Order: sequence, then C-alpha cells, then structure tokens
Amino acid sequence: MLLAACSAPEASQRASVPAERVERSSPSFWVNPDSKAQQALAAAEDSGAADEAELIRVIAEQPAGQWIGTEDPQAEARRITEAAEAAGAPPLLVLYNIPHRDCGQYSEGGAADADAYRDWIGRVVSGIGDRPAWVVLEPDALAHTLVPGCVPDEFHEEQYTLLREAVEQLSGLPGTRVYLDAGNPQWVREAGAMAEQLGRAGIEQADGFALNVSNYQTTASNIAYGERLSALVGGQHFVIDTSRNGNGPAEGLPEEEAWCNPPGRALGTPPTTRTGEELVDAYLWVKRPGESDGTCRGGPPAGEWHHTYALDLVRGAGTG
Repeated sequence: MLLAACSAPEASQRASVPAERVERSSPSFWVNPDSKAQQALAAAEDSGAADEAELIRVIAEQPAGQWIGTEDPQAEARRITEAAEAAGAPPLLVLYNIPHRDCGQYSEGGAADADAYRDWIGRVVSGIGDRPAWVVLEPDALAHTLVPGCVPDEFHEEQYTLLREAVEQLSGLPGTRVYLDAGNPQWVREAGAMAEQLGRAGIEQADGFALNVSNYQTTASNIAYGERLSALVGGQHFVIDTSRNGNGPAEGLPEEEAWCNPPGRALGTPPTTRTGEELVDAYLWVKRPGESDGTCRGGPPAGEWHHTYALDLVRGAGTG
C-alpha cells in the first residue's frame, strides 16, 4: 500500500513517457517578477549567455508556487496577494510548516509545536485577506502519517486537527481556494487509505486535493488515481503538480535518487486551468522548476537555484 519515500519510481510505468513541449502561453496565475528563475534569467542576460537565457526564460515566464516562509508570513502573504491582484491573476501559495515536517529528510523542520503552527496559519490568513489566491496546504503531511516511524503516533490526531483548522480558516476567506495535499499515486497506492486521511483533515470544507507535489509521476497516472480518490471523498476536484513530470518518474535508481534531483527529467504541462478534465481544476507548477530538492547528487540545499538542473529540465521538454 505504502512506499517509504514520497517520490519512489512508479513500478507500473516502465515505458518511457515522452516530454511535453512547453508552450509559452498567457498564464492563468501570477508570475513572480523577482523569482529565483527571473534572477537567473537576468544573470544569464547580463553575462551574455544568450543561449542559457533563452532556456531559463521558459521557466521564468511561467507562474509557480510561492512557498510562504516563517519570518513574517503575514507581510509575505500580503505582499504576494497585493502584487497578484494588481496584475489581475491569482497567486499560487504553498503552505508548508506543519510540525514534524518531512520526517528528518532534506526539508525537515516546521513549526515548533501546535500553537506555533496556529499562530503562523493565522498570520498567513490575515495576510491573504479578501484578495484572490489558490493554496496548496501542507505537502506530504497526510501521507507522512501513514509512514511507520515518521510522525510519532501520539501526534497524528494533532496533525489532523491542525489541518482541519487551517482548511476552515482558509476556506472562510472570500477569494481563496484551498487544496489539501494527498501525496501521489506511487506513495499511498491504496486510494482508500488516503481518502480516510483526507476525511480526518477536513476535505469536505476544502475545494479539493492536490497530487504529485514536488514529484515526477505522469499526469495520466495522477488523473487516474485522482478520479478514484475523488469518488471516495464526495466527488472532490483536484489539482496536479506538472512542474517536472514531462518524462515521468526516474527508473532504476535507488530510492533517494529517484525523487531527489533525479537525472533525465523534464518540464511538464505549463500551469493552466484549461485541463479538459472534469475533475482536474488546474495543472500547476507547485514545485518551482530549477530549485533543488536537496544536497543529493551534488545539488545545493533544498529550495536553492540549481542552474544545471534547470537547464536540463528545459532541454528535456524539447525546448532547447
């Protein structure tokens, strides 16, 4: 039923999945003009590296998730949503700060305790206010409660309570859509197990659930899994992270290397709400392409710009 790592290779899909060419179309979501991709683009242009600049531009011109930090979440959420509202496009916010986050792996951390998390969420909610926003709530949190030895058993109910409270607060905002993270098809393979977790976390108050965050599983496999899961949670809609799934998951690699900066991957379908799928509200770039998964395979720390990897993602998508 359950794999130990959030990005384990998809055993049922061994055939190579061709990359989808990334088209430059009018985005459905806000593009951060000061993203790390935009900064890398400016650096390449300033240095005269025209070929690299054209590759990085493919990433920089697409909207991607804004992962809210901990220093001043209220001010950060306000700054982003005000800029997005002025630009006429909603931002995609990613809230990733639940206690016991990432089970001691590359993105370990999170709020010190439940009260600290409640304070953080409250400040994010205040920062968003009545402005439009799409929110992906706590990547990996529910799936990690199903990993033995990951989140201590005595904190499981606390995790569900914190997520329910966050969903309630976010869904109460007039312009906010909220999607609870539900892992990916190869992490919790039994949809019924994830449906139970979503129910405990308040899925009925959310706009839906999110799949494939920071992962590489194919869009087709996520749609199939999402449809099964939706049928178990009242027909809820879902969104899919397509940021790096253009070639599907890596094959034949050790567990860690399959999800952490794996080679040979490609950008996937650009962010859009025009999915052609009744239950799929959007394809999103929740993970920002070009930013490292961690220090594996010689990469920089998680979240830092990984220049060579970014170039490879674009080339893999057939744009370079």
